Amino acid sequence: MKRIPIPIAAWLVALAALSWFGAASAQAPAPASAPAPAQTAASAPGQAPGQAPAQAARKPATAASAAPGEKATPGTEYSAKGADTCLDCHDKEADTLTHTTNDIFKSRHGQRRDPKVPFGPGGLQCEACHGPGHVHSTKGSQEKLTINSQRPSSFMPPAERNAPCLVCHENRSRTGWHAAAHERSGLACGDCHQMHTARDKVLAKATQADVCYRCHQRQRADFLKTSAHPVRYGLMTCADCHNAHGGAATTAALVKPTVNQTCTNCHADKRGPLLWEHAPVAEDCLSCHTAHGAVRANLLTKSTPLLCQQCHSVAGHPAVARTGAALPGGGSGGAVFLLAGSCTNCHSQVHGSNHPAGAKLMR
Repeated sequence: MKRIPIPIAAWLVALAALSWFGAASAQAPAPASAPAPAQTAASAPGQAPGQAPAQAARKPATAASAAPGEKATPGTEYSAKGADTCLDCHDKEADTLTHTTNDIFKSRHGQRRDPKVPFGPGGLQCEACHGPGHVHSTKGSQEKLTINSQRPSSFMPPAERNAPCLVCHENRSRTGWHAAAHERSGLACGDCHQMHTARDKVLAKATQADVCYRCHQRQRADFLKTSAHPVRYGLMTCADCHNAHGGAATTAALVKPTVNQTCTNCHADKRGPLLWEHAPVAEDCLSCHTAHGAVRANLLTKSTPLLCQQCHSVAGHPAVARTGAALPGGGSGGAVFLLAGSCTNCHSQVHGSNHPAGAKLMR
């Protein structure tokens, strides 16, 4: 075998090494690009690595994933099965003495054939009033922070609790709710009304007053007095005179613009016009009467003759028996002005008269 000279052998070895290095470089993978950022604590719950923030924001956070001390908010996604999702937990075992979930189906709201109610065709059922319930139905959620419970203990302000109701109930007598005294006092619909019942107590004549008495305790006492409108007997309701959903505070939320117009809805014989009118009657019934109840007959604010002599002179008509001579049998003849009906013993037509000779309201 012929021996290759050393310079030529060295050159061949270098050429082979160079060829091997080029082939190895061609087969090696390209340098890795920067890795995708890992999901951080600020990412929305359920966001996959690399998911766009806008897509993650569409998924509502659950109360269970809220950071410690952070107030959770209701979700915006509705449950998949509607009322069936709710009834998985809110069944008979969850009922109380004052609340039965299934009684919603006995009310107007639960009629399946009425398209105007929550449970009608195409309705949102429970979530029409309580709001989107997907978050609430998620395991580990906190009820008070994820759903509109419609209870006074709800974390939602009254305006937000009332919003679902006003979607449907903002017509006729309820158009003035936003300027009503009850609204300004921070009351919500659920404070007076009950939906999960066959008959709402505040809509029944026999039980409406009991609902109003929860706040209006002074009026409860007035209706128990000797002379009062027959509310405690179930013959009248508060709504006969008052509009709970409107009316100005200066008019006591009356169903009519004035006191007299409200009173003459029932007391039509006092409306007039009359030939001989008694001025206080035409001005204001409350000049002589109290509206709810009194210890005196005919709901009078004072007993006669003291009531009459607030306006009329006492001359010739003594009002107080200052001595025994003014009492019956005293001989002064003044007792007629102090006994029985007092002034009305003679002036019987105190609300006015149509008699041609009735100028003194005596006939």
